[in-house]
Amino acid sequence: MKGKMKLSVAARREENWGWIMVAPTIIGLVILNIWPFLQTLYASFCEHLGFGFYKFVGFQNYINMFQDPEFWKATWNTIYFCILTVPVGIFLSLLVAILLNAKVKGKGFFRSVFFLPMVCAPAAITMVWRWIFNSEYGILNQMFGAHINWITDSKVVMVTCAVVAIWSAIGYDAVLLLAGLQNISKSYYEAAEIDGAGKITQFFHITLPMVSPTLFVVLIMRLMSSMKVYDLIYMMVEDTNPALSSVQSLMYLFYRESFVAGSRGYGSAIVIWTVLLIGIVTVIQFVGQKKWVNYEV
Repeated sequence: MKGKMKLSVAARREENWGWIMVAPTIIGLVILNIWPFLQTLYASFCEHLGFGFYKFVGFQNYINMFQDPEFWKATWNTIYFCILTVPVGIFLSLLVAILLNAKVKGKGFFRSVFFLPMVCAPAAITMVWRWIFNSEYGILNQMFGAHINWITDSKVVMVTCAVVAIWSAIGYDAVLLLAGLQNISKSYYEAAEIDGAGKITQFFHITLPMVSPTLFVVLIMRLMSSMKVYDLIYMMVEDTNPALSSVQSLMYLFYRESFVAGSRGYGSAIVIWTVLLIGIVTVIQFVGQKKWVNYEV
């Protein structure tokens, strides 16, 4: 009996220490994530009167939002940006990860080079790319002898921003996929070589299935990041740019409505719509991952 009491006391003490250790994370989650989200949800049903005061207007912000052509254009721009960046970005990241996992000299150097964009300031990266894409003296037009308005032409500005986004994210995604590749036991490849399987067969029957859990995580992260894109577009495309409407994302529209126009309630409704879209996409991914993600070792 005493032994059970001592065990229960020790277990309770261990549980208390566990709560103490995770308390900073839980408090930070509540203060920095959950509470601001609840405030945003409430503000989406209100009209901002200034100085922190709100007037409840019900679903009026959502009605105005769904009737606004600019909102639907921003929604399509966000989805289109995901279509351009996510598949190509993940494919290139996986390709880079496979190359970095191969037996080549200077792997550490190349890993640092590919990861470098993640540690550089976004403003500095944007300045370099704006110079590359400059229509008058940009290095890209100079190389091809062309005169393409990469940033001001509504037909190509989205592709231009997508290129910068893909380039910026390849290193980080490749490092994550590289970790997944290095967890694959070499015995699988040795057995496949004995059976006469080639490199392509090994990739589709060993590498791809075994790295699919990491690939799934990268896919979720990249989709969420693409749907929340703001800073890249804000720094690449100026307010006076005639092509702004062709690349304006939901988060950029939220910034304009909330901090430029001062319509915090309408801007909050845009945020809730974006969260809903991300939630739908995430649920679809978790349902679909049962068909292609392999968790068996």
